[in-house]
Amino acid sequence: MSVNVLYKTSAKATGGRDGHAATLDGALDVKLTTPKELGGGGGAGNNPEQLFAAGYAACFIGAMKFVASQGGPKVPADTSVTSTVGIGPRSEGGFGLDIDLAISLPGLARAEAEALVEKAHQVCPYSNATRGNVDVRLKVV
Repeated sequence: MSVNVLYKTSAKATGGRDGHAATLDGALDVKLTTPKELGGGGGAGNNPEQLFAAGYAACFIGAMKFVASQGGPKVPADTSVTSTVGIGPRSEGGFGLDIDLAISLPGLARAEAEALVEKAHQVCPYSNATRGNVDVRLKVV
C-alpha cells in the first residue's frame, strides 16, 4: 500500500523513557519519564503512551471532521475524544498497547454518532496503523 504523503515531521529522542524528545522544528519539546507502574520514578515529564493518547484523540476528531466534509453529519464544536492507552506484556512476548476511545458528540442522535465514529475509524491514520495489531475499543459517550 502506498501513501501520497502530504506532510512529514521528524522528532528525535534521547535517553529512552527517561530522556528527552523534541520535534526537529522545535514545536514540541518534552522531558520523558517512566511511570512508576513500569518501574520508573514517575515525576514531572511525559511518556510515549501519553503522547500517543493525545495524538490519537486529536487525530480521531480530525477524521470525524473529514467524514463530515464528505457528507456525514456535522461534528459539534464541543466534540471531545478521550483516548486511554494502556501498555503491558503480551502473551506472545514483548509489550503491547490496549486502547479505548470515548467519543462525545453532544447533540447528535446516538445512531448518527455511532455511524460517524465507525466511518472515522476507517479513515483515521492512527486507526489504520493500529488495525489488526492493537485492540481499539470505540464507545460513544
